[in-house]
Amino acid sequence: MLNSSSVSEFLLLDISKVRELQILLFVVFLIVYLATLSGNLLIISAVALDHHLHTPMHFFLMNLAMQDIGQISVIIPKTMANSLMNTTHISYSGCVAQVLLFLFFLASDISLLTVMAYDRYIAICKPLHYDAVMNRTACIKMVGCAWISGLLYGVLHTSATFANPFCSNVVSQFFCEIPQLLKLVCSDLYRIEIGAVVLSISIVFGCFVFIIITYVNIFTVVLKIPSLEGKQKAFSTCIPHLIVFSTLVLTGCFAYLKPTSSNTSSQLDLVFTVIYSIFPPMLNPLIYSMRNKEIKNALSKLFNLR
Repeated sequence: MLNSSSVSEFLLLDISKVRELQILLFVVFLIVYLATLSGNLLIISAVALDHHLHTPMHFFLMNLAMQDIGQISVIIPKTMANSLMNTTHISYSGCVAQVLLFLFFLASDISLLTVMAYDRYIAICKPLHYDAVMNRTACIKMVGCAWISGLLYGVLHTSATFANPFCSNVVSQFFCEIPQLLKLVCSDLYRIEIGAVVLSISIVFGCFVFIIITYVNIFTVVLKIPSLEGKQKAFSTCIPHLIVFSTLVLTGCFAYLKPTSSNTSSQLDLVFTVIYSIFPPMLNPLIYSMRNKEIKNALSKLFNLR
């Protein structure tokens, strides 16, 4: 047990004590990080440089790519550095920054994915009103609200978490994650943050329900489209988005709503944390953006492939 005032650093999860495996983990994380970074940077470049992609959907995709880069950059470089240098240390201020920035990008991501579902709903169910509803000003406001709400979410939860005194500095996760930090709190004040987390998850679940209802309406309209090509085009822009959001929400809910006293193995905690924190930013360019023909054409022009 440590005196709360003496906690100047935290010790993150040591995934492996075998030096060879630590180097292997470094290589794996490096590959994942570079793949995620390059994939999302290509999306940003394509949308920014090709005027044909200056549409609401691609504007949202560009912002999603920026959020994905931020989210994965907050946790993976530190994990790589620790694996390479055979250490698990992270400073107190570094842990605060990691929690704040990760929650900021994660909440912004969820908000933007909800906005993107609304965009698809207007485009498919109310195409005649699309230009009026999804105009430039409205899109900028929606994206601005997504970023601002993410920042407020991060500030509030970070403040509530680190206002508590810590009796230990050993975090059972490969980055500073709120549920694992709450296990270290030595006062009953942590229940306030647990309540805030539950409320936040409830809001996220509300977004999930909104998206499900939106897609029920979308699929109802799509099934009435006479041409097979029209149905395939509509489904190709909707199903990947639904898969990404569902994976993010369900695994995130498990990680944050599982009781801190649960006997669930740390390996399972690690798996679910990797799924919701690393997989979406890595897979978004592949299963969502890269299936977009307009972006493929823009990338071909960018690299003079045709």
